[in-house]
Amino acid sequence: MTTALNHSDHVHIIGAGLAGSEAAWQVANAGIRVVLHEMRPHRMTEAHLTQGLAELVCSNSFRSDDALNNAVGLLHAEMRRLGSLIMSCADANQVPAGGALAVDRNAFSDAVTRALTEHPLITIDRTEINGLPPAEWGNVIIATGPLTSAPLAEAIRGVTDQDALAFFDAIAPIVHKDSIDMETAWFQSRYDKVGPGGTGADYINCPMTRDQYEAFIDALLSGEKTDFKEWEKNTPYFDGCLPIEVMAERGRETLRHGPMKPVGLTNPRDPTVKAYAIVQLRQDNKLGTLYNIVGFQTKLKYGAQMDVLRMIPGLQNAEFARLGGLHRNTFLNSPKLLDETLRLRALPRLRFAGQMTGCEGYVESASVGLIAGLYAAAEARGTSLAPPPPTTALGSLLGHITGGHIETIDAGPRSFQPMNINFGLFPPLAQAPTRNAEGGRLRGNEKTVAKKQAMSARALADMDGWIAAHLPARAAAA
Repeated sequence: MTTALNHSDHVHIIGAGLAGSEAAWQVANAGIRVVLHEMRPHRMTEAHLTQGLAELVCSNSFRSDDALNNAVGLLHAEMRRLGSLIMSCADANQVPAGGALAVDRNAFSDAVTRALTEHPLITIDRTEINGLPPAEWGNVIIATGPLTSAPLAEAIRGVTDQDALAFFDAIAPIVHKDSIDMETAWFQSRYDKVGPGGTGADYINCPMTRDQYEAFIDALLSGEKTDFKEWEKNTPYFDGCLPIEVMAERGRETLRHGPMKPVGLTNPRDPTVKAYAIVQLRQDNKLGTLYNIVGFQTKLKYGAQMDVLRMIPGLQNAEFARLGGLHRNTFLNSPKLLDETLRLRALPRLRFAGQMTGCEGYVESASVGLIAGLYAAAEARGTSLAPPPPTTALGSLLGHITGGHIETIDAGPRSFQPMNINFGLFPPLAQAPTRNAEGGRLRGNEKTVAKKQAMSARALADMDGWIAAHLPARAAAA
C-alpha cells in the first residue's frame, strides 16, 4: 500500500462518496492507476452509518428519470452515455418510484463498492488524509463533500484563504425569469442607482399593499419549518444572515425595514401609489434566465415555501429553479478559486469534485466527479480535454461552478451558491418552438414543455458530438 501511495503516475482521490467513486471509475477506465482514499470506518462522520462506498445518507431517490422534460433526467441520460458507474449501479438496483429513479440504498452501495474493489487499477486506502496531500501526489481529486473532516478543511482553508468551509450557508430562492408576471412587477434599481455594470434598472420589483404584507407575514410565521440536524445546531449563521421567518419573529415590521423596504422605488404603472413593501429579485446568472429573491434565505419546508412565496404579487405563477434553505455546508467559492478543469488555481495539483464545488444533489455531485475524473485522466496522459458543450446538462452545470455567475468590479463572483441542475442554467434556444407537430400554435404550458424538450434534444445531440470528438473509445463502447 505504501509503495502504491507514492507513485507519481497514480491519481489520488480523497473521499469515496458519489463523486469520488465516480471519479475513480472514470480514471481507472481510462487506463490510469487510482488510489481511492476513504477514512471510514477508521473515522466515521456524523451522517454515515456504514463503511460502504457511495453510501446514500439522505434520500434513496435520484429524482426524475425523464430525459425529455426534466433537467436531472437529462443529466442521467448524459451520464449513461459517458459510462457512469453511479448510473449503472442505480439502474441495476432500482425500486419502484413512478417516474423517478430510486434505489435500494444498501444494494446500490454494495454494487459500487464491489465494482471499485474488483477493478484491477484501483487501490482503496482506508485511512484519513488529515491535511494537504503529500507534495509528491501530483494529480489529486478532493471529493470529501459537505462533511469534510476538520483537519483537511483547515488545510484547504489555509491554501485558499477562504472562510467559507463550515458554516450555515443562506440560500435565497431562485425563480425562472419567464415565470414572473411582468404586468405586475417592473425593473428598477433603488433610487435608480447605476452600479458597476448596471443600468439603473437591474432589479425586478414586486409591490405589496399593507393587507398583502400582513397576510404574507402571517403565512411566513405559521409555515412549517425544517429543523437543524444534531451536528448543525452549534454552527453559527454565516455572515449574520438570518432566515426571513426569524426576522419576522423579531417584529412584524422588521422585513419592511430590511429586504422588503419600499423606499427609492416607484411603480411606473401608478407613480402616485406607494407600495407598503417591495420584494426585489436580482439577476443570478450571466444568461439572465434566473433571478434570486434578495435576502429571502429561509428554513421553511419546500411545500410551505412555495405557497408563501407565491403570495408575492408577480410571483403567483413562479417556477423555482431552487428553493431557499439554510444548512451547514462545505463548499468552495469555485468561480474564484477553481479553473475551468476544476483545479485549484493556487495549487493546481489539487482538483475538486462533488458538492465541495458548489453543486447540490446526488446526481449532480456524481456528474461533477465524472468530469473531474475525465480531466484528471487526460492530465495523467499528458493531454487536455475540452469541456462538454454548455448546451448539455453536464456542461451547463460545470459552467455554473466555474464561471456562470455575474462578476463584480473586482472580477470576483457577486454571489455563489450551490445549485441543482435546471434548465435555467442552459443557454437559451436560438429559436424557441412556436408550433406543435400538427402545425398549431403553442399556447400556455405547451410553450414551456416544447422549450424543455427542444433543449433536451439539443443537449443529447451535442453530448453525442462531444463524445465522438473527444472520447472516441466511449462512443465506440456505446
